[in-house]
Amino acid sequence: MRLAVTIWGNRISPVFDAARTLLIADIQNGVIRKKTYKTIEPLPPADLVRLLKQMDVSTLICGAISTGPADLITAHDIRLVSFVTGNAMTILDDFAAQESIHRDHMMPGCPPPLFGI
Repeated sequence: MRLAVTIWGNRISPVFDAARTLLIADIQNGVIRKKTYKTIEPLPPADLVRLLKQMDVSTLICGAISTGPADLITAHDIRLVSFVTGNAMTILDDFAAQESIHRDHMMPGCPPPLFGI
């Protein structure tokens, strides 16, 4: 499985629309096999979806995201785990291990997203 995480420094980017870097991770059997970083300019949502599809990304983890881009992402069969905050590698490790997100990694007022491959 390949997933992308919008990042800012070493953290989940707080706002999807402002993300300039994607962390792309390949996960097999609960283990992160490969990580790469891709610099992106803020793209229209349709262009970002096209890029994610070209890279065979099946899941996107991000911070706050508005309804329009979220709907577009999920309409293209990309699983969206949104309103997540915290250290990107901690979140990625949790996802790889098929754990749920600790409440400390959810933006205030958001239901807990469940992880699982």
